[in-house]
Amino acid sequence: MNTLPIILGMAAVTYASRLAGLWLRASVPPFWERFLRFVPIAVFAALVVPALPGERGETGVRLLAAALAAAVSWKFRKLWLGIAAGMVAYWGLR
Repeated sequence: MNTLPIILGMAAVTYASRLAGLWLRASVPPFWERFLRFVPIAVFAALVVPALPGERGETGVRLLAAALAAAVSWKFRKLWLGIAAGMVAYWGLR
């Protein structure tokens, strides 16, 4: 099966929906604006949590680094800062 048509189809659907939203210029209700603020954090958590157990007995190190990253993200309200702190902690604890 050739993957190029599938990738092009997914790109077309993605960008068509984005362009439709820009062309409509519809205002988003305040409830949805508050809701959408949490999407990046939820997506990041969905990507990271399944990898926490790790390999070769790294579970404790990964959990400590994740806890530190969560605390930094919560304290400073910056996802990138939490990611950076978690990575530094993980590298340091390994």
